[in-house]
Amino acid sequence: MKNRILQLDGAGKHRMGRRDKKRWNIRRLAGIMGAVMLAVSLTGCAGTGESTGGAGTEAAGETESENGGNERSASNKVAKAEVSESLRDKATLYENRDPASVKTMYLTVSSGNSSENTDHTWKEINSYSVYDYEDMGVERYQVEGIVQEGDENGPTEDGFGYYSETPNATVQVRGQTSSRQAQKNYKIEIKKNKGTIEGQRTINLNKHVSDGLRFRNKLCFDLLSEIPQLLSLRTQFVHLYVKDETASGTSGAFEDYGLYTQVEQLNKTGLKNHGLDSQGHLYKINYFEFFRYEDVIKLQTDADYDEKKFSELLECKGNNDNTKLIQMLDALNDYSIPIGTILDTYFDRENIAYWMAFQILVGNVDTNARNVYLYSPLNSSRWYLIPWDHDVSFMYDEYNLYEYSEAAGWQMGISNYWGNVLFNRCLKEEDFCSLLNAAVEDVKGYLSSEHLSELVEKYRSVTEAYVYSLPDRTFEGLTQAQYDRVADGLPELVELYYQRYLDSLEKPMPFFIGVPQTEDGKMVYNWDPAYDFDFEDITYHVELSDDYTFSRKLLDQDGIRVNRAETDILEPGQYFLRITAKNESGQEQTAFDYYITDAGKQYGMLCFYVGEDGEIRRDEYEEG
Repeated sequence: MKNRILQLDGAGKHRMGRRDKKRWNIRRLAGIMGAVMLAVSLTGCAGTGESTGGAGTEAAGETESENGGNERSASNKVAKAEVSESLRDKATLYENRDPASVKTMYLTVSSGNSSENTDHTWKEINSYSVYDYEDMGVERYQVEGIVQEGDENGPTEDGFGYYSETPNATVQVRGQTSSRQAQKNYKIEIKKNKGTIEGQRTINLNKHVSDGLRFRNKLCFDLLSEIPQLLSLRTQFVHLYVKDETASGTSGAFEDYGLYTQVEQLNKTGLKNHGLDSQGHLYKINYFEFFRYEDVIKLQTDADYDEKKFSELLECKGNNDNTKLIQMLDALNDYSIPIGTILDTYFDRENIAYWMAFQILVGNVDTNARNVYLYSPLNSSRWYLIPWDHDVSFMYDEYNLYEYSEAAGWQMGISNYWGNVLFNRCLKEEDFCSLLNAAVEDVKGYLSSEHLSELVEKYRSVTEAYVYSLPDRTFEGLTQAQYDRVADGLPELVELYYQRYLDSLEKPMPFFIGVPQTEDGKMVYNWDPAYDFDFEDITYHVELSDDYTFSRKLLDQDGIRVNRAETDILEPGQYFLRITAKNESGQEQTAFDYYITDAGKQYGMLCFYVGEDGEIRRDEYEEG
């Protein structure tokens, strides 16, 4: 049998090739009890790969606590007693933290100086999105700020910044897509030598406008803190008040800005706080599918290195020597090297499997190419995934209310990760897939409906008091009845996502549709072959229309066994090509390609245009 591998075509679009590889079957595993036992036996170990040193700054093999430190049992040691490189969080960071507590913060903003880019007004800060700054070709505007902790009566003497009379921080808008919202997210950077808040100089305040419940991100980080195999970040509800001193005619009083969630920043300080290597490599993945990207991923010392283009893929938050990153990507994209060798050398199966299992079970579909950190200790060849940003987790019922098609089609289950080189190759290794199944069963145990119900009630006791009061109620997308419905249904979504995961194992994997070409007086349509884990034969249903609802079909052929169809040359205009793969068991899968409408993504179709000159071009869209 032959497996498909990921390649690039001339236009840079992901495509599937073919390569010999041993057959395996992800679905022929033991029952649930066997999977759970496997999960237990794998907890704390680094898979089957060789280990040469600790992942963090703490001694490998050290035991912190029973509920989430670096505890390892004798049964988890590999045959030659190598030192484990599995990543573990510092459990003491989360002790005695009340998930429903609210910190009150006061922020006084003023204009600063041009050399620090703080000579702006609060109105300017709140007027521009990230995309506006890109269009203007300037860095994000900042203002100076005095940040203080307090209570509902004002700053308190025992709180941070109480005695500050001059700015102790800078403030700017944070986020990407969220920066377009009327209610902004803020990044408060405490100046050096001005102290910290719980060891943090960067204070991220997120409004989560797209989340009607306003607590999904916090919920996920709190859940992550309970799972030993995964890292989390500290979170805190924050009630923010702002005093604007940048404009004339202001009242000089603090204005209520409503409820935010603070999320700990993962940077060098964050790594140190979590017992990791602060001198290590850390990249925030903005949109990165683990291709080699030779024209962008370069050493910073290279003459043609472009920081802006690099940051569009990865933001460097740690050691800025890209040598080790390039070595890993070279190996990962060399298909002559078995994936098992790559995983043993450059990654940790447990880390990837548990990270993927968690994202699948909370429905966090926006993680196939972004919203995750990539970390590697300085003196280690291994790379680890660290979770980040869970805004779209548990969104199934809310999307249904909006009649929005997100989190549908191939985005559910493992097919969501099929277009990423790392995950694609992992899913073609039997050992990894066995571990993933075990990890899913294990993580599911931490996400019981009873536990989720308990947490949801705690969060609601906080959030509802704010979201239906000014200023937040102006921007709240759910009515009270809808809020109740979505919140009440959230604890049951894990079971739905779990079933979607199991279903995804039965289906062919998604594939890409090529841009149609003219050939010998015909319009020719090609697509990549779909992949089936049981290697069942696959047929395709090909449809062509001039509208995305396919109410009028110009081509409708089913049962095609080759990856090609053709019609007469099309007249100038807009067209839609929809292709569906079906295996012998009758399970269907759509193509990766989709068309975006106001109702969301219309899956499985390629939109293309035929020009007056006969030129054919695909529809382009902006990710995010």
